[in-house]
Amino acid sequence: MGYRLTRRSLFSAGAGAAAIGLAGCATQAPSALAAETRGAFPPEPAGKSLFGPAAGLALLSRNENPYGPAPSALRMIASSAEKGAYYTNDEAVKSLASLIADRHGVSPEQVVITTGSGEALSALALIYGPKGPIVAPRLFWDTTALYAAKLGMATIVRIPLTDDMDMDLAGIDAAITPETGMVQLCNPNNPTGIAKPGSIIRPAVEKMAEKTTVVVDEAYIELVDDEAEMTCIPLIKDGKDVIVTRTFSKIYGMAGIRVGYTVSSAETAEKIRNTLMSWTPCTSIAAAIGCYDDHAFVSYSKSKIVEAREMVTTTLDTLGLTYLKSQTNFVYFRSGLPANDLAKAMAAEKIAIRGQYMDYTPWSRVSMGKIEDVDRFCKALPRLLNA
Repeated sequence: MGYRLTRRSLFSAGAGAAAIGLAGCATQAPSALAAETRGAFPPEPAGKSLFGPAAGLALLSRNENPYGPAPSALRMIASSAEKGAYYTNDEAVKSLASLIADRHGVSPEQVVITTGSGEALSALALIYGPKGPIVAPRLFWDTTALYAAKLGMATIVRIPLTDDMDMDLAGIDAAITPETGMVQLCNPNNPTGIAKPGSIIRPAVEKMAEKTTVVVDEAYIELVDDEAEMTCIPLIKDGKDVIVTRTFSKIYGMAGIRVGYTVSSAETAEKIRNTLMSWTPCTSIAAAIGCYDDHAFVSYSKSKIVEAREMVTTTLDTLGLTYLKSQTNFVYFRSGLPANDLAKAMAAEKIAIRGQYMDYTPWSRVSMGKIEDVDRFCKALPRLLNA
């Protein structure tokens, strides 16, 4: 059964609960420059807990998949933890790289296993940032590029989004110069959630790669309607100067376990290996081996995320609010209130959503968590807007 709501039921949801007024919630918007140097990580949500969200907190701010890790991953974690006295065997890393290589039709030498895709992207910023500016959309997951920038090893050239909040691929291509260090894209993009189809992004990336290295962050690619049609990995197989990064943090629900990987040429892969900053634990490698081909879990996770996303978009449609079409586990929308004000009002209800990105004051982002937590958001939103 679909998520059926009316405007009246939305605004009457939670009747009897004290309305949370927005007076006093207003916050001063940061300057664009200050926001661009702060990074994409949201603030720590309220409440204390050693692991995961505090009791009673609907954590919808970090794009996590609360349905993971898969039982297949947990079994491997338990088994490998018993061998935790020993450093991770190279054989385990090679086994995971072979699984990934087989699926994508590349050689294991072209796959680098990393501590989340964040480590891979940080390493790439350290490799290519000193060569020249990192050219990227104005909104993208910029934390790893900023990692190098804060070390004085990179600068970021941000290309404005289009009027419909999409990546301006033509503008990015036009900004490439002989001094450019690399281009960094995120498809689907974060925080907008918009996915560029393969028929558009592949020719654009191929053209850019004739002039510089192009990194495509595909953290959310398993959530799109047609992964095979959209991924840029075929460009790597065609010998183009392209690097794709992926992660087990999203569809596999292992954000806290930290496993990611890159696919590139074998030569580039060796550069990445030489720049990595940590050693992925045996428990993380084991978890990834255990769940990588767990198609039943992946399908289940995707179905729950899509169900939650439809709940959110139904609520936004009923309220007549603007939002961007997402193929991810989050939705970027305009509530009519400043994003930080809405985030504070939600926090008072023990619901954590993302606050403002840079100077995009009207735009809020909500992630897809457990269905009951998303339901709390859907019921709270109209009441807070009507307070």
